[in-house]
Amino acid sequence: MSNKPVKVSSLTDLKLVKREIEAQAQQQAQRAAEMARARKQAASEKDLFIRAAGAVQPVPDKRRVLLKKEPSVAQPMQYQRDEKAVLIEAISDEFDVGTLLDTDDNLSFRRPGIGTDVTRKLRRGDWSIQRQLDLHGLRRDEAREQLSFFIREAFKHGIRCVRVVHGKGLGSPGKAPVLKSRVHSWLVQKNEVLAFVQAKPSDGGAGALVVLLMASKG
Repeated sequence: MSNKPVKVSSLTDLKLVKREIEAQAQQQAQRAAEMARARKQAASEKDLFIRAAGAVQPVPDKRRVLLKKEPSVAQPMQYQRDEKAVLIEAISDEFDVGTLLDTDDNLSFRRPGIGTDVTRKLRRGDWSIQRQLDLHGLRRDEAREQLSFFIREAFKHGIRCVRVVHGKGLGSPGKAPVLKSRVHSWLVQKNEVLAFVQAKPSDGGAGALVVLLMASKG
């Protein structure tokens, strides 16, 4: 119906206006009924879907990337401390090596089952020296740790003959070769060591040892 005022001049015009108003009211009622039916149908379809599919979680936005936070890697400080403790504890300063050394001018060592020919060949230089460790200037604990690590790594890499330089003790108080006796004791306690002898003068003499290691299984 138009908002423009309608001039009614007769009974016929009044009837026409009335019919137009009734027609518009009927159309509005029909539209309202259709909208109500549509809403009811949509609600019913949603209810049927939920019953069939169950609870539905919203799908993540694929345009967003969720980065998983990696746990921080702790520094293996405890492992390193344990490794160091194993190296130190593997050889003791309290071990009495005196009864295991050959009583000759050039103190030597060989494990049970190793013949005297082995130490004789070591003295002659029949085995080529493949690696050397110099312990000069190190404190006792440092020397012990370095020696243990050196022997273990040499054995791991298949090295058979090494030289360990411990010095003659000329710089020690009382000129006593303190480190020399320690090195003898530590080497005897290393399972990888088969035998050792004092080095030839050309290889260090009384300030060094030539050490024969077991053959690596690798």
